[in-house]
Amino acid sequence: MRYRTQSIAYWYFAFAVCLFGLQMVFGLLSAVKYLGPDPLIDIIPFDRSKAVHTNLLIVWVLTGFMGASYYVVPEESRAEIYSPKLAYFQLGLWATGGVTAVVGYLFGWTTGHKLLEQPYPVKLTIVIVMLMFLYNILMTIRKAGRWTTTEGVLIAGLGLAALLYLPALISFDNYTISIFYRWWTIHLWVEGVWEMVQAGLLAYLLIRLSGADREVMEKWLYVIVGLVFIAGIIGTAHHYYWVGVPAYWLPIGGLFSALEPLALFVMVAYAYVAMRRSGLKHPNSLALHWTIGSAIFTAFGAGLLGLAHTWPAVNKWTHGTLITPMHGHSAFFGAYVMINLAIITFALPTLTDRREGEDQKLGYWAFWLMSAGMFGMTLAFAAAGVGQVYLERIMGLGYLETQLKLQVHMIMLTATGVLFSIGVGLFVYDFFRARPRFITQGDGAPRGDEEAAPDDGAAAEPA
Repeated sequence: MRYRTQSIAYWYFAFAVCLFGLQMVFGLLSAVKYLGPDPLIDIIPFDRSKAVHTNLLIVWVLTGFMGASYYVVPEESRAEIYSPKLAYFQLGLWATGGVTAVVGYLFGWTTGHKLLEQPYPVKLTIVIVMLMFLYNILMTIRKAGRWTTTEGVLIAGLGLAALLYLPALISFDNYTISIFYRWWTIHLWVEGVWEMVQAGLLAYLLIRLSGADREVMEKWLYVIVGLVFIAGIIGTAHHYYWVGVPAYWLPIGGLFSALEPLALFVMVAYAYVAMRRSGLKHPNSLALHWTIGSAIFTAFGAGLLGLAHTWPAVNKWTHGTLITPMHGHSAFFGAYVMINLAIITFALPTLTDRREGEDQKLGYWAFWLMSAGMFGMTLAFAAAGVGQVYLERIMGLGYLETQLKLQVHMIMLTATGVLFSIGVGLFVYDFFRARPRFITQGDGAPRGDEEAAPDDGAAAEPA
């Protein structure tokens, strides 16, 4: 650890990892409900367990992103975080809002908008937290007088995520208009600005793990961000098929949705070039596995399966079926879960008493069990979804009758979900078995601008 205030990241990572484990509990609970009589139906019905499962994902992923920023920005700007007290207060407020929302879902306190179920007071808390976070980070960069493209893309992604959350605060009486603006948040988060965050973290990790030239990596970063903006923003229209907007949005949405995977495949090529350069020789090879895995799984889940599912001629059959979680699970895992686990794995040796590259056996078990489990879950959802489309949309069977015929796929989903959850459990255990140890390279002395870290190839730019 080069700067004392990088230790802030540990507490964000710890909270994120705990929520990740809790998310798996509700995920397995939701999967088991497909298998037969549900003894908990009057206590935790499916709609509530699913809401908790999906919203925990959003909360812990964003927590990880904020923790990553508190770790990356000091190194990139070569300065301590502007206000550690504000960062800790922000985490406490964020945790309070998140816990309140989750408990509220269990008791039916929700707005009913999928992925934006947060009640209005909780939404206001989220806005306040994001403003505090952005203020702290931007003041750090301003005080340092130095920023890099990597951290610029990272912070721009989080800043735009905060901006695009604002439509979620507006209430509309017209359902079509409400859903139209809902996608301005949901799609432009997961298929737009969050990809900027992923790209920024990929650049940071690949530069440090592979020894790749910063200038080359950041040129790739410009390409990725450009493709994300061109394809991702206009590609929002692929969600409009069922919303009731004019029909001209269909070809527009289909065309730009088809372009979205280009950014993801460029990301894979970008990671592959860095990997070839490194030869996986960095002592923290586990972090490099998570980093490269993020690029590859993103191209598979978000790119290939996303294109297969969202093309309008296909989506009119697959919309609202189990094909959607096939795409969603694999895309989220690759793009946002794996990159979070990559930065956590990279940072952990500098934040704890664990030495870099030391005793990574449990970490590798977690990596392969999660990767295999998610691939199996994707296949189970795909098989169940194709069967559901045929039985419901073509043969005309009812929903419940169709579900009875998909039981074998739900058994496979649950089995692979258990496999994935074991991997998550190993990761959580591996994280907490190392004790926090916040010592800088100067043996605990504060690091100021006059003691900046050695230049790693970054080109200083004025704030």
